[in-house]
Amino acid sequence: MDVLMVGSIAYDSVTSPAGNVADALGGSAVYAGIASCFHSEYLELSNVGLVGVVGQDFKQSDIELLESQGLELSGLEVAEGNTFRWEGSYHGDMGIAQTHDTQLNVFGDFDPKVPDHATAPKVLFCANLVPMLQMKVLQQARGTRISMLDSMNLWIEIARDDLLAVMKSVDLIIINDGEVRMLAEDDNLIRASRQLIGMVGCQTLIIKKGENGVLAFHGDDMIALPAYPTENVVDPTGCGDSFAGTIAACLAANNGPISKSELRDALIRATVTASFTLESFGTSGLIGLTLEKFKLRLAQFEEILS
Repeated sequence: MDVLMVGSIAYDSVTSPAGNVADALGGSAVYAGIASCFHSEYLELSNVGLVGVVGQDFKQSDIELLESQGLELSGLEVAEGNTFRWEGSYHGDMGIAQTHDTQLNVFGDFDPKVPDHATAPKVLFCANLVPMLQMKVLQQARGTRISMLDSMNLWIEIARDDLLAVMKSVDLIIINDGEVRMLAEDDNLIRASRQLIGMVGCQTLIIKKGENGVLAFHGDDMIALPAYPTENVVDPTGCGDSFAGTIAACLAANNGPISKSELRDALIRATVTASFTLESFGTSGLIGLTLEKFKLRLAQFEEILS
């Protein structure tokens, strides 16, 4: 297996100035998995697996949709109860969601089980989960090239020690700028980033800065990129996950140590992919993405960077 995603699968209800959507397919593993599958096709990767849990209310049509995107679902558990649901809204600069309702349902008892054939993917991505669950995943599987994780501010607030412990067990960490400052207890982002790297010893730290782009530290190298200038911002939900899923696929396409140029190319492609996620509610922006549209926007972004 080239890429294994472990994370949430959800039904999201979202309101933004562009409108609203109810019970749209979402969750960190879904966004990351669909994005990874899109890039896997032209990168000629073998398969992308998903480990997650859904309830008995999960639609058969959504299982078929995930399979149609190329996801291998042997790690999908159907548990008694209802699927994880989240309801939120975006206002103003659209940078932060306001949560109105969270129903963990079967996700509250999620005990990830990695199938035997998926314990050694080239790239393992632990999407946003309770740090103890991420550690359980890492006890079952390791990326033969790289293991990576994402997190959120809640775990810094209530499970800081567990989060730092699991961060020490991966090669690449993706978090946002506010989370870096929280962990390092330093408002200076560069100083805080270097301090966090020293605390956990990761090879690569990727810092999402929303509309301000991305900053990455890779060994002694530093990479800074702007966001793709997107006018039609509809729904930011899942942008960070599709960003991470793209990076996972790009890094699964090669072997050996990761170079600065390879990482920079992955970040560029991830930034462009996230811009498509922004433009539609739910996963529709990813599902409707064609290679032709992606290549056109990629070329436009590379021209901006040149």
